[in-house]
Amino acid sequence: MNRRSLAQKVVLSAIACVLLGIYSCKQNPKKEAVEEETAQEMTVEQTESDIKLSLAQWSMHKMILEEGMDPYTFAEKAKAWGFEGLEYVSGLYYKELQAANFSEEAMKNWVEKSKAESEKHGLKNLLIMIDGQGDLAATDEKERKAAVENHHKWVDAAAALGCHSIRVNLNGTQDPELWVPASVDGLTQLATYAKDKNINIIVENHGGPSSNAGLLVEVMKKVGMDNCGTLPDFGNFCIKREAGDYYESKCLEEYDKYKGVEEMMPYAKAVSAKSYSFDAEGNETRVDYERMMDIVEEANYSGFVGVEYEGSELSEEEGILATKKLLEKVIDSPE
Repeated sequence: MNRRSLAQKVVLSAIACVLLGIYSCKQNPKKEAVEEETAQEMTVEQTESDIKLSLAQWSMHKMILEEGMDPYTFAEKAKAWGFEGLEYVSGLYYKELQAANFSEEAMKNWVEKSKAESEKHGLKNLLIMIDGQGDLAATDEKERKAAVENHHKWVDAAAALGCHSIRVNLNGTQDPELWVPASVDGLTQLATYAKDKNINIIVENHGGPSSNAGLLVEVMKKVGMDNCGTLPDFGNFCIKREAGDYYESKCLEEYDKYKGVEEMMPYAKAVSAKSYSFDAEGNETRVDYERMMDIVEEANYSGFVGVEYEGSELSEEEGILATKKLLEKVIDSPE
């Protein structure tokens, strides 16, 4: 059900309640106030969205990596901008963690400092986006196993932090015939480790075969574990680049983003609202947010949608706030 049909049902329901109240008044005047109050309460409850907004820390990567902002101010900034949830990015802390060789003590300190900040500002820790920890879809079995084991510490950190998921990449081979079985094996190993810790392993469409939503869904079906799912991103649907890489060179072929999000939503445990640029009316110029959020809501998704600004025309703070404003407008819109 999209927002338009929901709104129509809500209006009809409210009208019916009011008419019922009027009829009841004629039969029993004492019920008038109660009936009208109930109708108003039902209207408010039925129009209230289950979607909340979180902030993906990658939206601040320039502030942190180029301008020297302390990554531990993430919760403070997100709170000031009006967000309720936090999506951490592991790589923004690697300077500190790599210097300590990702020791158990260093990881513990990272969790304790991050958790203290989130609790101080009253925000919910949701997930950690993991990068640079090995290729979970590598064709070589030993390399794949090593990558799985490298992710264990982040599963443990997510559990200690109170998150529900870690986001992983399925890098490695870009040959679909080899990528699917390698991905299934890598994810199954990692999800098995994470299961008893109540942590989900979720895959973002993040370049190469993972941006082919049809292939990614095939992987999800073959893994078949409740704690293995997807993180649909409104962007990131390039499946072939000029230099054969995952992220940097010119995109030569792109998967249909709306079809892709729709295919991934049945397995979604988080959603990433990617944004790049905006027109004079505040609409995203590369993504139809109204259409995307219809897809999200028609999948009966409830929970957090993460703001992930990745543009260059606005500053990161301006882009974050513009994305948040657009999402709020779309979510509140009856159409």
